[in-house]
Amino acid sequence: MTFLEHLEELRWTLVRAAIAIVVGMLGCFIAKDFLFDTIILAPKDASFITYRAMCALGHRLGMGEAMCVGDMVFTLQNISMSGQFFTHLMVSFVGGFILAFPYILWEIWRFIAPGLHASEKSSVGGLVFFASLLFLSGVAFGYFLLAPLSIQFFGTYQVSAAVQNTVALDSYIAMVTSVTLWTGVVFELPLVILFLTRAGLVTPSFLRNYRKHAFVAILVIAAILTPPDVVSQLIVSGPLMLLYEIGILISARTVKGMDRARNASKSLQPRTTA
Repeated sequence: MTFLEHLEELRWTLVRAAIAIVVGMLGCFIAKDFLFDTIILAPKDASFITYRAMCALGHRLGMGEAMCVGDMVFTLQNISMSGQFFTHLMVSFVGGFILAFPYILWEIWRFIAPGLHASEKSSVGGLVFFASLLFLSGVAFGYFLLAPLSIQFFGTYQVSAAVQNTVALDSYIAMVTSVTLWTGVVFELPLVILFLTRAGLVTPSFLRNYRKHAFVAILVIAAILTPPDVVSQLIVSGPLMLLYEIGILISARTVKGMDRARNASKSLQPRTTA
């Protein structure tokens, strides 16, 4: 294909990805009651599955009601004439993007696949599945753990009983969607390490030597994403540290594969005799 033909193919790849997002967005927009009452607003209810699981865990550990969440003492309000409509649009877009994410990755794979060897195609195809799984796992982790912990902490925190919490709707929505999406992005850490290794920017030994520095950075990220308490930060930093260790294993395997390919190419080169 010529350069212009590649650009044309890239344009249609982006168009199909955008159509997938729009289709997912329309589906979320139509299912407004389910999207908001069952998903977005559910973490502000004390009967949310995460709070019930925490309460059951507290009873199992002999802590009584210490880990149980009572009724939320804050209410949501909308103070803009078009606020609820644009909130509906924004949440629908986020939902559409999450639903379309695996397809978007598949479209990217279709665009680059013709330029790959057969062995590379199989590995990239596996990466598409792995990347989708990591992203959706991160989204689920953010929605079922980070968002509820943040809502429960900030929504019930009071400097005085005389001050009631009345939270703006866009503030609540921004917390839920941003935490959920960014957690999905952060969970792509092993793939980032993989691409950096293939680009020659990092090595397994480099990642091991700077493991302590990486863990400090992970704790900082966890402190940003979570409420300011130790338990929430440990809940977030634990999986991220595990993903970093998985990234080291992936980096080591990638380096071995690159070395084998390099040695194989050398062995196929014709030998010259003096």
